[in-house]
Amino acid sequence: MADQTSPQQLKPELGVFGAAMMGMGSIVGTGVFVSIGIAAGVAGAAVILAVAMGALVATCNGLSSAQLAANHPVSGGTYEYGYQYLNPWLGFTAGWMFLLAKTASAATAALGFSSYLLNALGLSERGLHIPFALAAVVLFTILVLTGIRRSNRTNIAIVSITLLSLLFFVAAGLPVVVSNGANHLTPSFEDVSNPVARVLRASALMFVAYTGYGRIATLGEEVRQPRQTIPKAMIVTMVVIMLLYMAVAVVGIGAVGAESLSAATGEAAAPLVVAARNFGVPGSSQVLAVGAITAMLGVLLNLILGLSRVLLAMARRKDMPGSMARLNQARTPSSAVLLVGMAIACFVLIGNVKTTWSFSAFTVLIYYALTNLSALRLPEEGRLYPRWVAWIGLGNSLFLAFWVEQPIWLVGLGLILGGLIWRTVFQVVVARLRQH
Repeated sequence: MADQTSPQQLKPELGVFGAAMMGMGSIVGTGVFVSIGIAAGVAGAAVILAVAMGALVATCNGLSSAQLAANHPVSGGTYEYGYQYLNPWLGFTAGWMFLLAKTASAATAALGFSSYLLNALGLSERGLHIPFALAAVVLFTILVLTGIRRSNRTNIAIVSITLLSLLFFVAAGLPVVVSNGANHLTPSFEDVSNPVARVLRASALMFVAYTGYGRIATLGEEVRQPRQTIPKAMIVTMVVIMLLYMAVAVVGIGAVGAESLSAATGEAAAPLVVAARNFGVPGSSQVLAVGAITAMLGVLLNLILGLSRVLLAMARRKDMPGSMARLNQARTPSSAVLLVGMAIACFVLIGNVKTTWSFSAFTVLIYYALTNLSALRLPEEGRLYPRWVAWIGLGNSLFLAFWVEQPIWLVGLGLILGGLIWRTVFQVVVARLRQH
């Protein structure tokens, strides 16, 4: 059957399985391998509750994203939905926040890959850290340039290894949890001030660990039969990840305790690898190290894909230079991919990206608040889920966003203002160039 898509449109290649694996590849990375340890340091054993609360908010947001993508299957995610159902300023804000947060996150994933790989190889030479990370960025930028089909196949292989390593972690650690009983799993706030605030902050941090499902929406133009495929892929992704995260949190906390898991995050940024050393199963830490390496690569791959598609969408609407909307022979936005790769590489060159998980939490919570707000504007004939789903997602996203540290959300609001100024100036310049 002949290809019916326009040469200026991305080619639909993904079915339910491929789209769900893209979502999982975007989620299972720093989220499960790092953020559980960070959140454990905030809420202690109650991090298990935070994992569940984060999943609830993420599920509502995921369903809102799914029905929006089913009705409006183009690249760009909430940037496009904001334009379609809200107004250009809110649409731009969503795209701007996504670009800021996820470019730094991609660099963090590349540096994380480098750290895990060097540790696995027994190399402590710090001079290799940045070159290995840059090599990963270059390799995956080239891979994305070759088209969505090869990227999808690579992602499936990467995600499969990561999921198997986490299933091994759960199976190997469960006997240790059983032998410890409830010693480590009982939350204790006797010596902690404001326990409710701690759980809420940990929930905001854990919410970020789920947010990769939005990558399915940003790739909407490359999904076959989007109205059927995207909602199914979203639901499959969220159910699998929620169950996996709950199991990993219970085993990690139950095996070594919240304090040990948190300490491992601060010292080595590898809490699950450290926890696995206590399982008494030969090769446990090595299996988790391999899973962490593939997880970081999966995040890097999917962020290059997602960022380039949002940049493509912004260029199509003249919020970014028009050259970012050009496609190569593989129906890939080559200029956007290259710019994204270079931006990530610049962050990698810093050596240790100081973008905190809290900043990511604020930016993506605002992003998904706009997603839910867009979903509330869907006409009834296009609605797949009740309106209360979007109301719950909207309320919880805004509520949790301002439970991160005050300096973080103040910086976030400042960056939103900076983005809106950029849009105003850029449009004035474009208008004057057209006049001449």
